[in-house]
Amino acid sequence: MLEKSLGLMFFLKRPKNYQSGPMYIYLKVTVDGVPKDLSVKRSWEPSRWNSKGNKASGNKEDAKALNEYLYLLQNKAYDARKHLIDRGKVVTASAIVELLSGINERKWMLLSLFEAHNNGLKNMAGKGVAKGTYTNFNTSFKHTAKFIKKEYKVDDINIRSLDLEFVKKLYNWYRTDQNLIHNSALKNIANMKKIVLDCVDNGWLLGDPFAKFEMTRDEVDTVFLTKEDLQAIATKTLNNARLEKVRDLFVFCCFTGLSFIDVKQLKRSEVNIDYNGELRIYKNRQKTGTPAVIPLLPISKKILSKYKNDEDCLLKDILLPVLSNQKYNSYLKELGTIANISIELSSKVARNTFATTVTLANNVPMETISKMMGHKSLRQTQHYAKVLAVKVSEDMQLLQKRFKKTNYLADYNI
Repeated sequence: MLEKSLGLMFFLKRPKNYQSGPMYIYLKVTVDGVPKDLSVKRSWEPSRWNSKGNKASGNKEDAKALNEYLYLLQNKAYDARKHLIDRGKVVTASAIVELLSGINERKWMLLSLFEAHNNGLKNMAGKGVAKGTYTNFNTSFKHTAKFIKKEYKVDDINIRSLDLEFVKKLYNWYRTDQNLIHNSALKNIANMKKIVLDCVDNGWLLGDPFAKFEMTRDEVDTVFLTKEDLQAIATKTLNNARLEKVRDLFVFCCFTGLSFIDVKQLKRSEVNIDYNGELRIYKNRQKTGTPAVIPLLPISKKILSKYKNDEDCLLKDILLPVLSNQKYNSYLKELGTIANISIELSSKVARNTFATTVTLANNVPMETISKMMGHKSLRQTQHYAKVLAVKVSEDMQLLQKRFKKTNYLADYNI
């Protein structure tokens, strides 16, 4: 592509029915003998035009200003050719003119590209893309549109206008106007940044305009129930059918690691007998679409058996009588108060409890826990190992016992 010839020439173009006065200035871009004209949005008197030099003649200030503008435009044409070559694009006169005129730039509007990206996710939902992924990106799109409208008083913004100041303002808007915590703000920005990085990959942006923006998230404490807390909830006498159902559902989540939405959608066909004759849950997680395989512990089997003839469950072909998310969380708070639990109960706490207190603390291998929780990578599961200080203490106590039993370095003098 480097051998392609590039010719540039400025000229005056006579308007239709021209009689006298200024003419429009055009730039003729020629690549390998193929020309393309571009209006430079300026006009000039023919009597003051140097046809041989392709510029304004004279030393007056207006002539100097015009020639400086034409010189800059000429350099932009060379830059446009380099831009095409660097990205492996075919260098043509039309391609250079399109870059100079900004025709493509008008197509490179952030929200338009964001919306097109999300439509692609929507079409792929359930076909390799989790529905939750589309929902998250669509929420970020709405937030970004709202911010641009408020901050810049426009309906969309060109990607070439994005810079460090833009993302800093967006972050502050999330923290103040939307009252989001640091990690939630960064999550929304990361979704928007995905569109920007796609533009970089396509060669529409020379680099990431947000590269210097700090995207490090705060370490989040994992909240889970201790064995004593779980026992207190499971054995608490309840004289309320509503709270008893909520308690059963919560305990079931603690012993399976399923999220609220996964339990709500748990169908009878998703519980089967494995090759050992044991009941297992085989289910793709709603959030990620990742398959989870969960052997049922005795308490989980007991809870399922309790509701096997429930009319509502039979009617909806589900295994447990799940309320709305809002009511469930509200009743969990009530249950926590009655059981005298200091932390606020939630679906996330139940899932965390399964990963830590129920499995990891009882020496279930990390790889097995990852499979049961439907994690995409072991790294997600390893997060729980960091927070389980009790497990660390127990492991070290076992190590000390082994040292004593084998007299490990017992005769070493210090």
